[in-house]
Amino acid sequence: MPIRNIPRYHARFGETRADILSAQVLRHRCFRGGEGLDADSFDDICRHVLIEDAITGKLVASFRLLPFPDGKSISDSYSAQFYELSALYDYNSPMIEMGRFCIDPEAQGGADILRVAWGAMTRYVDQEKIGLLFGCSSFHGTDEARYLDTFALLRDRHIAPKRWRPRVKAPNVFRFAQRLRRAPDTKRAMLGLPPLLRTYLMMGGWVSDHAVVDHDLDTLHVFTGVEIASVPPARARLLRAVATPA
Repeated sequence: MPIRNIPRYHARFGETRADILSAQVLRHRCFRGGEGLDADSFDDICRHVLIEDAITGKLVASFRLLPFPDGKSISDSYSAQFYELSALYDYNSPMIEMGRFCIDPEAQGGADILRVAWGAMTRYVDQEKIGLLFGCSSFHGTDEARYLDTFALLRDRHIAPKRWRPRVKAPNVFRFAQRLRRAPDTKRAMLGLPPLLRTYLMMGGWVSDHAVVDHDLDTLHVFTGVEIASVPPARARLLRAVATPA
């Protein structure tokens, strides 16, 4: 079932085992390099969104979605392996976890691909009346020194509200909100923002006060949440324009 078509790319839900395998191959190439499958037990319980080149049919991006009726079951999420999320147990609206987002580094038109992905997500969020979108936003590599200005910016502007704030669970974390004393260089900070996290923040998203060091995927990541009711109206209109079926 098509989710949204624009001139070059379209998004659809994966319907077959071959669809899932193609996403796992792309994920391995993006996250680990080379040929192989990036797969885990969550793949069997998630819905997978595939973004394809409308001309060639080639898979250029993918992500997966895991829905929850409310916060009571958030401990079953992928993110809960790394973050203590009991503050969200009382969240009483439907939630969706977005994970394993990746774009083929050889694909052209990354900005268009990202727009199609967010259009697909927006349509799903509206259809399912989602209250909170969440997930892990990753930085390449595990050296926090590369991103000190970015983490200082997150500390100053984007830390989660106290009532929802994740606590430390992973054994190896960078507590940037506590440890950093520097003022951010805004230009360097923005350059260090991963595109997915940048989009979350433009929608009013917030992050954990610490980053998890993930040596398996060679990343640093922060828990990220977007409360749908808090998305700026102008941004919501743009996303819904992309999400509207052609």
